[in-house]
Amino acid sequence: MKLFFLIPLCLLLNSVAAQTISKEELIFLTADWKGERFPDGRPRIPDAVIALAKEVGLDDVWTILEGEGYHCQFEGGFKMIHPDSVMAGRAVTAMFIPARPDIEAHLKERGQQKGWKGNSNSWPIQQLTKGDVYVADGFGKIADGTLIGSTLGNAIYARSGNGVVFNASARDLDGLEEIPGFNALVRDWDPSFLKNVMLSGMNVPIRIGKAVVLPGDLVLTSKEGVIFVPAHLAEKVIAIAAFIQVKDAFSFEMLKTGKYTPGELDNNWTDAIRQAFLEWQHKQAGKAPMTRQELDKMLEKRTW
Repeated sequence: MKLFFLIPLCLLLNSVAAQTISKEELIFLTADWKGERFPDGRPRIPDAVIALAKEVGLDDVWTILEGEGYHCQFEGGFKMIHPDSVMAGRAVTAMFIPARPDIEAHLKERGQQKGWKGNSNSWPIQQLTKGDVYVADGFGKIADGTLIGSTLGNAIYARSGNGVVFNASARDLDGLEEIPGFNALVRDWDPSFLKNVMLSGMNVPIRIGKAVVLPGDLVLTSKEGVIFVPAHLAEKVIAIAAFIQVKDAFSFEMLKTGKYTPGELDNNWTDAIRQAFLEWQHKQAGKAPMTRQELDKMLEKRTW
């Protein structure tokens, strides 16, 4: 029986080149994803899903994931460049651990043989494509744990059009703030250089606080923190979250007019409420109204 190690260092010692999980193992870990993949095996969530994710509420996404049995996908407690700016994209992951000279020397040699340029903290950036978010576990290190500064921040944004989520720190806040569209969620800011830290895994499963992240997960941020949606659930979760926003707008209007009570709206809708919703939705500009069949299907197994 073949073992699929989840610890990046074990993957390295199992001769996985350049700190990357094999395509076979990445497909194994994300086997529930049935859609398109990147050449390295990472799930490729459609751009339309990512665009819609920027319009939904993180709290709604959390509630839906709870109903699906995913209880370890949110993490808060970050410092952010732009707390009011939403970031959404596909996760490219990296794992950093305290440096050990013998291992680090072998890893650098292997990386150079594979064509990786510069210091190892820049290698994951070379994996980024448009729509990605760079997510890294730097074991919460602040002083000497700064994974990027403004130079790497510019490189990240040029490749991804997004930013980063770090269980670590970053430096040069002033410079990072000058990058239009770039955002960062980090544990803290610190002027020090990265020191006594080495890259142990790229595009491997990682932990950000109490949240689990796989390569290709949908990353969604808000001022509250970040949530990681498994790729195979992304389209379903975001569609339901988008519906909840419309449902809430209808419910708020009904409450203001006194047509229905909170108890009626918070429980399983009656036929009368469902019909009222459809009639209300037909009057909303710029939105394609649902059919009764679509509405009934959305409400059939409601856990939110």
